[in-house]
Amino acid sequence: MQCPSCQNTDSRVLESRAADAGRSVRRRRECLNCDFRFTTYERVETVPISVLKNNGSREILSRSKLISGITRACEKTPISAEKIETLVDELELQLQQQNIREIQSSDIGELVLDELKKINEVAYIRFASVYRKFHGIHDFVETLENFKSSKEELAPVR
Repeated sequence: MQCPSCQNTDSRVLESRAADAGRSVRRRRECLNCDFRFTTYERVETVPISVLKNNGSREILSRSKLISGITRACEKTPISAEKIETLVDELELQLQQQNIREIQSSDIGELVLDELKKINEVAYIRFASVYRKFHGIHDFVETLENFKSSKEELAPVR
């Protein structure tokens, strides 16, 4: 690691600790040449995932867009910002673990819907209405009926 003061490459680690909720390591270092102390962060480098949009264009997966869309769907529900952050973390991890470098935007939308279905019915319907471009009440009714039948399949038999 190069010293920011004298550019010497010899330094020693004074202290290491987890940072960013365990996603990085913070290290306090001291230059062996000039005794300057500085901090470095070590993170796992992930390969960016490209999103293939419906219009054929490509863009890098945007965490902020995911959070923004999910937050809008979760407005006035009991879902906290921390829960939304955790949901997005899990989605990103799931995509990284699949070891794919390009994904359809529709696949991301379905992943979000699967997660929202488990968390909150209202957020699920709101997200579905925008994501699936509902045109009228018929689309809402059809989605609600599908949602209800999938919930009944999961319910325990008495």
